[in-house]
Amino acid sequence: MIRTAEFVSPGHPDKICDRISDKILDACLGQDSESRVAIETAGGHGQVHLTGEITTNAEPLDYQGIVKSVCGEEILTTTNIVEQSNFIKQGVDVGGAGDQGIMVGYACDENDEYVPQEYYIARHLCRHLYDRFGGDGKTQITTNDHWITHIVTSFQNTVKSELELAVSEYMDWETTDIVIHANPAGDWTQGGFDADAGLTGRKLVVDNYGPRVPIGGGAYSGKDPSKVDRSAAYMARYIAVSEMKSKKLSECWVHLSYAIGEKEPLQSTATDGKTSWDISDKYSVYPNEIIEYLDLKKPIYYETSQWGAYGNGFKWDLL
Repeated sequence: MIRTAEFVSPGHPDKICDRISDKILDACLGQDSESRVAIETAGGHGQVHLTGEITTNAEPLDYQGIVKSVCGEEILTTTNIVEQSNFIKQGVDVGGAGDQGIMVGYACDENDEYVPQEYYIARHLCRHLYDRFGGDGKTQITTNDHWITHIVTSFQNTVKSELELAVSEYMDWETTDIVIHANPAGDWTQGGFDADAGLTGRKLVVDNYGPRVPIGGGAYSGKDPSKVDRSAAYMARYIAVSEMKSKKLSECWVHLSYAIGEKEPLQSTATDGKTSWDISDKYSVYPNEIIEYLDLKKPIYYETSQWGAYGNGFKWDLL
C-alpha cells in the first residue's frame, strides 16, 4: 500500500502561530492553573494579531514579549482578547465538556513511538534537517509497503545539493532506489513570516498522526484542557496505546465524543479495525477526570506545538 505523510519545522509560519498561542496558554497556567484560554494567532509580513478569550487570575501578560521570544525579533502585535463567554463557563464549571466534538486516538506497532511509519520518518528527518539548517522547512515521505519511494524536502537557507546530501547521509542506507526531491522549486532564503502568513491550528494533521488516521476536527494549540478537543484527544491516544499493548494489537483506534456542558461521553469505544468494544468502564473519560489523570493543568503545551502531540514522550504516549 502506498502512503504519504509530511512534517513541518517550528519555523513554518503556521507552527510559529501555534507556538505563540501555546506559549500564551503556558504563561497563564504557570500563574493560575484554573485559567480558561482559547487564543488564536494570525501572523505574517511583520505583524501578529492575537484574538480569542482568556479568563485568568494571572498577572497581565506581555504579549509583545511572548511574540518576540518565539519569533526572535520585535513584531508589531495587536490584540483583541476578551473573557470567556458565561454560556460556555456555566457548562464547564460543573465538569462538563468545553465544547462538542469527536476525538480520535491511535497507536500502532510500526516503531517505538507508536505512530504511522511514514509520519515517523517524516518527523525525524524534518527534525534532523531543522537542527542542521534551522528556519522554515518541510519534509514529505512516500512509502510502498513501508519501503520509502520518494522523499520531498524544502528548507530555507540551503542549496539543493547540500540538502540532498544531508537527506542521503541521514537515511543511512542505500538511496539509489529512492527519488529525492530537494528544494524542487529552487533554492530559497525568504521563509517564515517574511514569506507567508500563518494561523493557529492549520497544521492539524501534522499535529496528529499524518493523513492515515482520521481526526475529529478540533485543533489543539492555544486551548486550555477544559476543551475536550485537546484533553480528550490526549486521553484517546493514551487509551489507544494501552489497549494496543494489553491486547497485543498491531493497530488501535479510540473514539470519544461529547456534548458541550455534559460530562458523560456520547461515544467511548476502541477498535482494531475488525471488532470494537466499549472502554468507559476501564478508563476515566469524564473531562475533569482526564485533566486530573493526565495532569493537564501545568504549563506543558509549548513543547507539544513544536514536534507534534504524539510520540514525543508525553504522559499520554505511554512510551
